[in-house]
Amino acid sequence: MQASVGNALHRGASLDRVRAFADGDREVGNEVWRSLVELGVAGILIPERHGGLGLGLLDASLIAEVLGANVTPSPFLGAAVLGPLALIEAGSPAQQDAWLPRLAAGEARAAIAIGETVSGARDASGVSARGGRLNGKSLFVIDAAGPDVIVVGDSQDRLHLVAGDAAGLDITPLTTIDLTRQLGELTFTDCPAEPLGNGPEPLVRLRDAAWTMLAADMLGASGAMIDKAVVYAKQRTQFGRLIGSFQAVKHLCAEMAAELEPCRALVWYAAYAFDTAPSEASLTAAHAKALLSDVSRFVARTATEVHGGIGITDLLGLHYWFKRVGLDRQLLGGPERLRTMAAAMQGFG
Repeated sequence: MQASVGNALHRGASLDRVRAFADGDREVGNEVWRSLVELGVAGILIPERHGGLGLGLLDASLIAEVLGANVTPSPFLGAAVLGPLALIEAGSPAQQDAWLPRLAAGEARAAIAIGETVSGARDASGVSARGGRLNGKSLFVIDAAGPDVIVVGDSQDRLHLVAGDAAGLDITPLTTIDLTRQLGELTFTDCPAEPLGNGPEPLVRLRDAAWTMLAADMLGASGAMIDKAVVYAKQRTQFGRLIGSFQAVKHLCAEMAAELEPCRALVWYAAYAFDTAPSEASLTAAHAKALLSDVSRFVARTATEVHGGIGITDLLGLHYWFKRVGLDRQLLGGPERLRTMAAAMQGFG
């Protein structure tokens, strides 16, 4: 599965095309997404009766890893994972029938506005719900470019479904360091919404899945940066020798590999626990994202050092991976916050 997705991205999401998307050519992202839809990626979690593949989060994490390795500009997180998952976990039969077939076919896209409920409100943000109406603001909304449906978390840790063209909804693009993904700021003014499930449990499940997918994205991006550093070390010569023969460079590459390799098992187990061991899902997801946040930052810094001066140039493009993991690190909670939450889950403080 990873090989199939990787081959498609090798053709359709080369570094030149990623650079074009970052420079404003949004059609590149649409073309990449259509190629992924043709592979069935959009329906990875959606049950077969709604036109999907009916697979699990572990399968989705494998795809997320490949997307991170290619710094792929696509709405995978919202449209293929979190949006469908919210409907599967908490949607009514009518809501599922209305949206899941369209999401599986790539005919609709979903945005996810749960940042305030997961990582805390800031800058007067936060959404309140009353009488089927939403008011307030949500920042760092995932895949907020032209969504057909939006999953929104309110201040009471409940989820709501909002149509992308609903009255009282204003979507403002939000520029971050990572130009390969499209985030936004949503403002709700008496915006009509449908409830998704009852109580906080659906939000917890959505949060755990998001943490795991972001960890998988960092895993893939970090692996790609290591590969690039190793290839460069085997080609670049200094003082008449390949720099890969220098002990200091060998140590840098070995340290990156040693730090990253244990992370793969942790990410895979977090996804597996989400599917089959829900009592462990929250803790393992928090650990996975917290650890990958630190390891990916180390790998990004060290891979740049191996490349020397060219490592920070736009020509090489290593900064796209650097910025990708930088956003992943902070999105839906940084490592410090996640470790605090993990401690609380275990009764420590």
